[in-house]
Amino acid sequence: MSSNAMPPVRYSVTRLGSTVNNAGVSSPGGLDQTTPTLQLQPGACRDAINFECSQFGGYARIEGYERFDGRFSPSSATYQIIQVSAFVNVPALGNTITQATSGATGQVIAIVNSSGIYYLAVTKITGAFDFTHNISVGATLIGTVISQTASVSSLLSAQYTALAADVYRADIGPVPGTGPITGVVAMTFNGVDNVYAFRANAGNTAVAIYKQSASGWVLVPFYKTVSFNTGNAAVPADGATLTQGGVTATVKRVVAQSGAWTGTAAGQFVITTPSGGNFAAGAATLTGGATVNLTGVQTAITLATGGKFTFSKGNFSGQSITRRIYGADGVNQAFEFDGDVLAPIVSGLSPDNPKFILIHKGFLFLTKDSSLIYSGADLPYRFSAVDGGGEIATGDDITGLITLPGSQTTATLCVYMRSNTSFLYGTDPTTFNYVTFNTGIGALPYTCQNLADTFALDNLGVVTLKTTLNYGNFLPSTLTKNLYPFINNERSKVTCSSLMRSKSQYRLFFSDGYGLYLTSVNQQYLGAMPVLFPNPVNCVDEDDTSNFGMVSYFGSNDGQGYVYQLDMGTSFDGANIDAHISLAWDAINSPRILKRFRAASIEMQGSTYAQINFGYLLGYASLLIGQPANVNYASGFSGAPLWDSFVWDNFIWDGQTLAPTDVDMTGTAENVQVIISSSTNYIGSFNVNSVIYHYTPRRGIRN
Repeated sequence: MSSNAMPPVRYSVTRLGSTVNNAGVSSPGGLDQTTPTLQLQPGACRDAINFECSQFGGYARIEGYERFDGRFSPSSATYQIIQVSAFVNVPALGNTITQATSGATGQVIAIVNSSGIYYLAVTKITGAFDFTHNISVGATLIGTVISQTASVSSLLSAQYTALAADVYRADIGPVPGTGPITGVVAMTFNGVDNVYAFRANAGNTAVAIYKQSASGWVLVPFYKTVSFNTGNAAVPADGATLTQGGVTATVKRVVAQSGAWTGTAAGQFVITTPSGGNFAAGAATLTGGATVNLTGVQTAITLATGGKFTFSKGNFSGQSITRRIYGADGVNQAFEFDGDVLAPIVSGLSPDNPKFILIHKGFLFLTKDSSLIYSGADLPYRFSAVDGGGEIATGDDITGLITLPGSQTTATLCVYMRSNTSFLYGTDPTTFNYVTFNTGIGALPYTCQNLADTFALDNLGVVTLKTTLNYGNFLPSTLTKNLYPFINNERSKVTCSSLMRSKSQYRLFFSDGYGLYLTSVNQQYLGAMPVLFPNPVNCVDEDDTSNFGMVSYFGSNDGQGYVYQLDMGTSFDGANIDAHISLAWDAINSPRILKRFRAASIEMQGSTYAQINFGYLLGYASLLIGQPANVNYASGFSGAPLWDSFVWDNFIWDGQTLAPTDVDMTGTAENVQVIISSSTNYIGSFNVNSVIYHYTPRRGIRN
């Protein structure tokens, strides 16, 4: 064999995301801003935005989000090609075409009028177009419809679908009012999926609640309350008629706060607007035989502005028809809400404005500053010690409550504070045991969530509590030390958190539009990656619906007043999803050996059209080696320092479930950094699984 023979081409696979070594030890993937280069696995990222760690491996470009008010979903929009023999007159975009004979109509979203091909792409179609009759816009003839012969590429199809989504998007309105959305909550009542939004009214004098409907947001009117004491005889039921002389009203909710219906019952009724005048202090009766003494005139239920709502969903009676939402916002009294009746809860706090709320083991827990109070068992309106309620002084302001995983007899209430964590063990007041668990680690407000483990954001990063057989039953761990620069910059801006269980994700959101998606599968941390939304998330909620599985909605602080559904569509409510990953520098297991790079193969997975940009840097981007020709790229991303000079190619990957895409590479260096990006509003989510490098080893680097 000749000594001048070229060494053979070699191949090296870099698997993206979390990896497991020969000893079975897992290394997380995702963004890593701190680990030294030669200690970092090549499948991690040095920079990323709008990608997530897939629970099945690799990195997925995130799905989009779209505005929501109960009307037709933009991401469900479709289009149809209406081809004509020739245009007699060319319509304008947005025109509605009508076929007189069939009666079909559609809105024009694209026009092709060249090279002997004449067609319209239309959406919002009613009826069915035939292939023989004329279409017109009003009285203006457009042409005669023929059978479709024009081909539509996958690219055009994706773009037409996005244009159709824009048409339906324009129909969806904001929640009426002013300022940010301060609460959004989704819940299924009696088999019907509902979404409710909380926003200050136009005068910013009170908070209103709106419910989604097929015609958009509909106001949920508040009822009135009237207080009573010395309740006697039969126990009144919701739906009873309250009568005092000639004044009557329907009782929507009986809120008994103390005593018994033997003459000591006291509380309030939530009632409809009385007919026949106003109630006054004095005796009154209810259908069913109960008698009460009213303490004064009825008052309107209102919610003051200035708070942000947290919710707990549950059922204190065991019947599916009595599932309720319980809410608090730090400004108003806590309340119970069933989609129709909002019933204020008198807790005994002074002032009565709890901030956090949680149903735990049949008790309703509320917090105010450093006070933790709880109701009687299955008595969410009663907080006195006589009824089994109580109060615990925590010594520090409470920032969140969460039920830790466990059995019915061992499930523990975790009480987070700013820099401390405590546990409330026990199943009832006779066994409650409040214990300080960890001094120095706490949680920021609105960041506590339960997946398989419990997650919260502390000053140092995302902290998880794992169940353990060790003393104390739980083991804390900080997961995101390798993202400390990001955490340090964003932690003061945190607004809320949520889960997406179908993706095994814990999600954090910040007031400047950034977020952090953390993926954990079977209690194994796979990594975390940042996202950036043009509409910052102020509040978020998820629910397991009766028809569509897990869904998630958020309200923004951008002042526009929209509620958005997450993980929907190919855009950020019509705007481009700007996304990229910059992989760690890959020396292919030989950091001092030069390699001549010849090609690469990118394995991608998905089900829709995708068009992705591929670029790379060589030798730590050193200007002392033969870097490929510079390409100027306006990234449009915040905090992306690596967009300097690199080879930039464009390739199209189209519609296969799993496909490798081969790309050319040139240049010689000891290592390489690959950068993949996309920026459109019509590409669906896709997964990047691995990169296979084709290279030839050269000599070692000389001093």
